[in-house]
Amino acid sequence: MLNLSTLFYSTDENEDNLHSALNLGRLPRDYIAGAKIDVRDCLRDGIPRVLKSKGLTSDAPEPRFFTQGSWAYKTLNAPAQDPQQADVDDGCYLPLSFVAQSTRPSIAASVFFAAAEEALVPLIKERRWKLITDKPTCIRIEISMYAHIDVPLYAIPDHEFATLTKAAAMDHGFYNLQEAVRKAERDAWTALPRNCVLLAHRECDWMESDPRPVKEWFLAEVEARGEQLRRVVRYLKAFRDWQWACGGPSSILLMAAAAPLFEKRERRDDLALLDVVTALPARLRDGVNNPIDDRESLTKRLGEELVEEAARKFEAFEKALRGSLNATSEAQACSWMIKELGPRFPDRPDRIKVVSVAATIAAAPAMAGPGELVGRTKAG
Repeated sequence: MLNLSTLFYSTDENEDNLHSALNLGRLPRDYIAGAKIDVRDCLRDGIPRVLKSKGLTSDAPEPRFFTQGSWAYKTLNAPAQDPQQADVDDGCYLPLSFVAQSTRPSIAASVFFAAAEEALVPLIKERRWKLITDKPTCIRIEISMYAHIDVPLYAIPDHEFATLTKAAAMDHGFYNLQEAVRKAERDAWTALPRNCVLLAHRECDWMESDPRPVKEWFLAEVEARGEQLRRVVRYLKAFRDWQWACGGPSSILLMAAAAPLFEKRERRDDLALLDVVTALPARLRDGVNNPIDDRESLTKRLGEELVEEAARKFEAFEKALRGSLNATSEAQACSWMIKELGPRFPDRPDRIKVVSVAATIAAAPAMAGPGELVGRTKAG
């Protein structure tokens, strides 16, 4: 058998590998991070200014911000092909009293959108970015050909909103309010109350929506199962991005489908990926629910035809990956992987190792044996 694992992931920074090729370069990543800060600063100052200028509130609040999505999960991949873009989600939060500015929450939601969009106009013109306002749950700012920032708008209870800054300033001894706000945005997101976070929607008024549970679920899965799980999810997203220029299974669907199928394979990302893609088609056809809300079907959201299309593509991927591992030609193995994953997979047959079946079996996780029967104990 062949061992392709170092072409998927290597700890040697000088060795080409798929995982490294999926990362944004330093300059694009720094540009996105800088743009995110500029957008935050613009909205932090601009939303209160616009609200005051419209006479909508006498005590205009400064918003708070919390990053979510693949940037927060550390599963963000660089785009594989046009017209794909790196997607950065940065939630903008105001106190619930803003919603109460009107007896009709739909008006309050629309005011929130309008104030944020108006506040962004000068920055967007200066940077020659593009403002996109047809997304129902966010404001999209296209900052380059390869990246955009989505800003969903949220409302949270007033006392919790105020506590974020107060707690940060008191607990960490900050010298000024801005420093306290930044610390609060880094550390206090998980302290917000459950079932009290509302998302502004352009057509559906305000709706309950909290992005934290999915993030916490995935990070807990990675902590329990290891970083190899995060890498496997990124390989699945890389496959999707090469097979579908637009659309395909959502990232959360791939995460939710893959996590229960994953088993750690010591130093063998190729085998860990094979385990997942072998079982993935059946899991997609059976249906995949949101990992933190069984009432929401992620596969129904994708649609029956696209679910079947995805299942068939992953079946083909499984055959290609299994064939590569059992190939007699290292060059052929590289060729098959490049076809499935794109040119970011290294064409380096010289780095593929021939291994024994025994070595492959040894990479499998050890099976847990029966636990020893012991009496109850009490910890001190």
